[in-house]
Amino acid sequence: MAATPHHFLAGGGEAAELISSFDWSTTPLGPIEIWTGSLKNTISLILRSQVPMVTLWGTDGIMIYNDAYSDFAEGRHPKLFGSKVREGWPEVADFNDNIMKVGLAGGTLAYRELPLTLYRNDGQPEIVWLNLDYSPLLDERGVPAGVLAIVVEITDKVEAERKLNAERESVKRMFEQAPGFIAVVHGPLHEFAMANEAYLKLVGNRDVIGRTVGEALPEIKQQGFLELLDQVYAEGAPYIGRGVAVDLNNLAGAPSEQRILDFVYQPITDELGKTSGIFIQGHDVTEQKMVEAEIRSESHKLAVLNRTGAAVAAELSVDRIVEIVTDACTELVGGQFGAFFYNVLDDKGESYMLYALSGVPRESFAKFPMPRNTAVFEPTFKGLGVVRSDDILQDPRYGKNDPHWGMPKGHLPVRSYLAVPVISRSGDVIGGLFFGHARPGKFGVKHEELLVGIAGQAATAIDNARLFEAAKREVAERRRAETDLQTLNSTLEQRVTEEVTARSNVEDRLRQVEKMEAVGQLTGGIAHDFNNMLAVVMAGLNLLQRKLAKGELDVSRFIESALEAAQRAATLTQHLLAFSRQQPLSPEPLDANSLVSGMSELLARSLGERVTVHTVLAPQVWPVNADPRQLENAILNLCINARDAMPEGGKVTIETGNSLFDRPPRGELPDLHGEYVVISVIDTGTGMTKELIGRAFEPFFTTKPVGKGTGLGLSQVYGFVTQSGGHVKIFSQEGSGTTIKIYLPRHQTLAQTDAPTSATSKVSLPNRGGEVILVVEDDDRVRALSVEALKDLGYRVIETASPSRALQLLKGREEHVDLLFTDVVMPEMSGRRLADLARETQPHLKVLYTTGYDRNAIRHNGILDPDTHVLPKPFSIDELGLKIRKILNS
Repeated sequence: MAATPHHFLAGGGEAAELISSFDWSTTPLGPIEIWTGSLKNTISLILRSQVPMVTLWGTDGIMIYNDAYSDFAEGRHPKLFGSKVREGWPEVADFNDNIMKVGLAGGTLAYRELPLTLYRNDGQPEIVWLNLDYSPLLDERGVPAGVLAIVVEITDKVEAERKLNAERESVKRMFEQAPGFIAVVHGPLHEFAMANEAYLKLVGNRDVIGRTVGEALPEIKQQGFLELLDQVYAEGAPYIGRGVAVDLNNLAGAPSEQRILDFVYQPITDELGKTSGIFIQGHDVTEQKMVEAEIRSESHKLAVLNRTGAAVAAELSVDRIVEIVTDACTELVGGQFGAFFYNVLDDKGESYMLYALSGVPRESFAKFPMPRNTAVFEPTFKGLGVVRSDDILQDPRYGKNDPHWGMPKGHLPVRSYLAVPVISRSGDVIGGLFFGHARPGKFGVKHEELLVGIAGQAATAIDNARLFEAAKREVAERRRAETDLQTLNSTLEQRVTEEVTARSNVEDRLRQVEKMEAVGQLTGGIAHDFNNMLAVVMAGLNLLQRKLAKGELDVSRFIESALEAAQRAATLTQHLLAFSRQQPLSPEPLDANSLVSGMSELLARSLGERVTVHTVLAPQVWPVNADPRQLENAILNLCINARDAMPEGGKVTIETGNSLFDRPPRGELPDLHGEYVVISVIDTGTGMTKELIGRAFEPFFTTKPVGKGTGLGLSQVYGFVTQSGGHVKIFSQEGSGTTIKIYLPRHQTLAQTDAPTSATSKVSLPNRGGEVILVVEDDDRVRALSVEALKDLGYRVIETASPSRALQLLKGREEHVDLLFTDVVMPEMSGRRLADLARETQPHLKVLYTTGYDRNAIRHNGILDPDTHVLPKPFSIDELGLKIRKILNS
């Protein structure tokens, strides 16, 4: 800084130079030489300050400021020197007028985080956040002569705080809106610092913040969770719990409620790596586990029903039938014990009571008399209906008869009671099924429904068995009569023999028909279809064997018939997997128009000459992401159903189009929302009733005669479409035809428009020299055939039945293995595990899995994992060759 003749400006920086050189005579302050001592002292003070300060002198507020204020003024510096404050900052003139008014009156003002719009640079407005302090400046007389303003800009600080607060609010909203429960605990005592709404709902909306876990949730102290928290805090390692049961007391005085949780305890560390708290996150999977348990229970019930139905249908002994039914029913309803009381005719035609027991030894009932027609037992023995009591000891119908007047001493502890009559085709009561349990409320309506069905099966089987016994007795009587007639009249011998033989044959056929009818009701069309397919396979192979043994080579038709039947059986198993949503899908971007157009020849061949097929393909149909093979099967199933609904012939129309649903359309699926590609199959057939529409997608439900359909076609369509994220809807009226629409979500990636490779395309042979394939299959016959097929295709093959042996071969083999061909489900380890371990040795090893059912080993939610190749069993050699060639060439 250049020397200044005015000593009070010394050390004042650039501002001092400007003050010294400014012509102050043009302002009300006058020349600098006549400035008062108080004015000079104030100027000297602000010039040496690092805080932005400005003095406003006189009523006009003549501005004199320091270097720090120069930085704040930016583009308006140095024009502000010596200017009037109203003119220097016209955009806040009214604000400064008030400052001057208050300051010159001797008052002070202070503002914190005050936003002002200033034009500091090239007339561009900007919002500036300021902390402002204003004090009066006194002259030698002690009268206010000006105002001192301290101006601190905090714009960066305010904006940073706002951004931080916004980020905190965003995190808080994410925390509160998270679908799972979340909480954070701090310190070794695990004090709650945060808990979202889902967590509070889980614990009954208790006030947990600021309290330790033990204080807020005392009921979990004895359940091991505090020990787990201590372990995670001490060791600094996360803990993951799956399907863990916890008992929570969410209502005071109410019994605890058990919930099933998937959760993780994740340690929170400070900057030094020391655990300071635990992040708790998880999901309440109680309902999911209940559904899974219910599915397992229903599957078990179905298995018991099928086993029981098949057993009693094949049985002709009444005692054995009763024993099978009693054991099965006791298992199905969860009874501690069950009994079957029934009437049996002895050789003299007299009636007496016998019974079968399940769950307890016969001695438990031996010392008590047979049931009588009391108020409790009478409805069962008279066939009036089902009797169910949640607590028989509290039932007004029980214990009113001599000699006991209640539960007999030494009787089994019965509280829950359920009884169902067994009524024959003739309307006579054969007997009754009785079940008990020591706990009240054990039996429900679903148990009644199960028992009524089995009671009907039991009645049919007992009727058949009794008919068989009666027929045996009648035959015996006829044979005795025959012997007598032979002694009386030898000329009648031939006629009697023929009559008895004919009658015996009729009776045998009748018994067989009744037995097969009962079995047919249980097995339905599935067994029929499989038997037909197996018959074709076996007959074709037998004929092939016989022809080749004779040297005859014209056997292609037998081979084709056997292969076709095997393919039909494979298709049926795929339908079973599809409706149960257990099939592995390989979705890819598709053009629905190209797929439908490519099915024309297949549909014409499948539907026959009496059905005409029309396609109405909308232009620019969106792509979808679906398994092309399964989508073709679904469309083909719908078209075949349409054909069957037109016995006299008709027209099937396949339409495609785009649909955008801003909200679910009235009368359709409630989840239908967004962009969909719609594939419609429309027929001119007989239509469907509302009842049929309601049951159409049920597995095994069919309106076709036995043996003409499995009832899995629409179930397969429903399972595939649902598994692919879509929807399916039936529109129909009786006599007006049927429309079935498949809704598949729009896929944003361009669809593959090239026609899919045919399964019968010529298989490319390997490159010269042959690739090496390692085959791992625990079934010796499947492995042998696979190895032979691969050798026939020109590959070099290494084989083993053991995954561990396969790993040894890979580690000890110097030559490169090009592809691993492995089964998925094997005793020692899964194919997925084998592939992962094998790639540790050969990272670029290509893998092809084969399986009949993978148990979710290589897929998630039915979708194959990325870059996973699967060849479903059964497969043809051509399919094997094409799949391997495609993988090796990729």
